[in-house]
Amino acid sequence: MNIYVGNMPFTMSEAQLSDAFSAHGAVSSARLVTDRDSGRPKGFGFVEMADTAEAGSAIEALNGTEYDGRKLVVNEARPREERTGSSMRGGRRSGGNRW
Repeated sequence: MNIYVGNMPFTMSEAQLSDAFSAHGAVSSARLVTDRDSGRPKGFGFVEMADTAEAGSAIEALNGTEYDGRKLVVNEARPREERTGSSMRGGRRSGGNRW
């Protein structure tokens, strides 16, 4: 099961995230989402656990718990939504080259 973990302190490491969940079962992977430009953590991440019962136990135990002054939001991750349309932020405008 893929688990979403939000409202994490920016100081939390992937090892600390994995350790928090490993108390409830085997962790396949733990990853922090980082800003692509700065490389800094965005304050959320994902934990993968193979056993659904262990994952459910971890979600129930850790959701709402405080870690380094912040209450964690822990739930089953939803599939990533497909982005529709094309956003050209900062790109060329339609209607030719007017730069």
